[in-house]
Amino acid sequence: MKDMALWGTEDWIAGIAAVVLAIFLIAGAWAVTRKEPEVAGHPKGLYILFFAEMWERFSYYGMRALLIFYLTQHWLFNDSASNIVYGAYVSLVYITPVLGGWIADRYLGQRKAVQFGAVLLTFGHFLMAFEGTGGQNDPTINIFWLALAFIIVGSGFLKANISVIVGQLYPRTDVRRDGAYTIFYMGINVGAAIGTIVAGYLGVTLGWSYGFGAAGIGMLLGLIVFVLGRPLLLGQGEPPKLLAKGTEMIMYAVGIVGVAIMWLLIQYQSVVGGLMLLSGVALLGYVLMEAFKLEKQPRERMFAILFLIALQPLFWGLFEQAGGSLNLFTDRYIDLGGVPAPIFQSINPIYIILLAPIFAWLWTFLGRKGLEPSTPAKFGLGLIQLGFGFLVLVWSAASVGIDAKVPVIFLFGIYFFHTTGELCLSPVGLSAMNRLAPRHLASLIMGAWFFATAGGNYVAGMIGAATGGEDGAMTREATMDIYWQIGLVAIGVGLVVILISRFVKHWMHLDTLADDDVGDDLLGQSEGPGEPQGAGIHPATRQQD
Repeated sequence: MKDMALWGTEDWIAGIAAVVLAIFLIAGAWAVTRKEPEVAGHPKGLYILFFAEMWERFSYYGMRALLIFYLTQHWLFNDSASNIVYGAYVSLVYITPVLGGWIADRYLGQRKAVQFGAVLLTFGHFLMAFEGTGGQNDPTINIFWLALAFIIVGSGFLKANISVIVGQLYPRTDVRRDGAYTIFYMGINVGAAIGTIVAGYLGVTLGWSYGFGAAGIGMLLGLIVFVLGRPLLLGQGEPPKLLAKGTEMIMYAVGIVGVAIMWLLIQYQSVVGGLMLLSGVALLGYVLMEAFKLEKQPRERMFAILFLIALQPLFWGLFEQAGGSLNLFTDRYIDLGGVPAPIFQSINPIYIILLAPIFAWLWTFLGRKGLEPSTPAKFGLGLIQLGFGFLVLVWSAASVGIDAKVPVIFLFGIYFFHTTGELCLSPVGLSAMNRLAPRHLASLIMGAWFFATAGGNYVAGMIGAATGGEDGAMTREATMDIYWQIGLVAIGVGLVVILISRFVKHWMHLDTLADDDVGDDLLGQSEGPGEPQGAGIHPATRQQD
């Protein structure tokens, strides 16, 4: 421990992050231990999911902040190759929720899937702490690939399913749903901000293994929170029917086989793009097949879902430059005042923590006045702000001259517009997927949402690789040219989306959307264990329309 008199800016940032984390943990413990079934107008189960997801994001984003530098500085990949590995890894993280969602819908239920995913993620993050001697000829790199494989599959079981449980805590027409998802999104970003700062600080100042080890500890804590908080989930997320032990073990075995497959895929990134294209076509065909089995209104809601999902690859392909090319650009071309570049990955989640309550209030306020933009209109606004953020950085780089570093204030500027764009799209989209999807397809649709995000992350890797030019080394000029082009594209598409948003809103048929009517005698209720959350049991939750 340094004497506080010797602390630099990065030490103070890490110390403040630790204090904020302690405050959130104390507040969370107070919330979930109160006798009342609800806290601040929401069920206590929401806060269990908040903190479980907070720790999962602590681990994921803590590792993400270091990954591009770990690839370039420790494993000695060039800039282009590092961006491709990064893009393939993040895309696989978002593609596996399709399988994880399907397994949860058909067999495990969301709670068991989340719990198994958390176990795999814990293994993966701890394996990241084995760094070896470095360079691509070091055999320890195989442990690195294995760690990524565990994280990819673990995310597949956890990511879509924990979001579904949030929605299951509320009736479909409950006006608190968008607010609940925004609160949940705050949990994601509290973990992301603090994990980025703590893991980034430890990784740069003490060594890679300390940063990645901190991420592993965060994931372990997330698993503990989720297991202990099970009673507060009120029986939501349980298997759709009584689950045989043998079937459950087979599903876990599928997950382990998936780890082996991902260990191979992450080493051959070029295969990932073709796999995603084929999988995307198959998924689209399956969703359309299911849609045409439905009556007119739910079928058109599925069409609206597909429209919103189709915007995901563009948004996240541009947004995810943050962890790749923008992270490298920050390190090399922005005046950081001696603060390690990975710590600046916390700007986006910190903005979300500050702005999410404002957006949650804004949507509710506008909704009561009849002025709230429709979901597709919000998506268009999100794309416009995303594109404008890139233009802000390009203008600032041009204003200071080619030989001068860009003032750090403009980095805060690009992240501000990217964050406001994200808040118009991501939590709103999560809510729309859960609200519009038929209950028997809920996790599959959420998985499709993350699959489209996966496509965007793969595109992000390709865009990031392009900033490296022919020799694989990033240049300032090439990066600014690409950022200018993608900024204009995002703004143009956003304007078109706003223009056609009323037609998409018509497909949503919000005026006839009704709550689920869950029967009292569900399969497994009489045969299962005596506890309220036993396998195959959902509590009787008949809601009034």
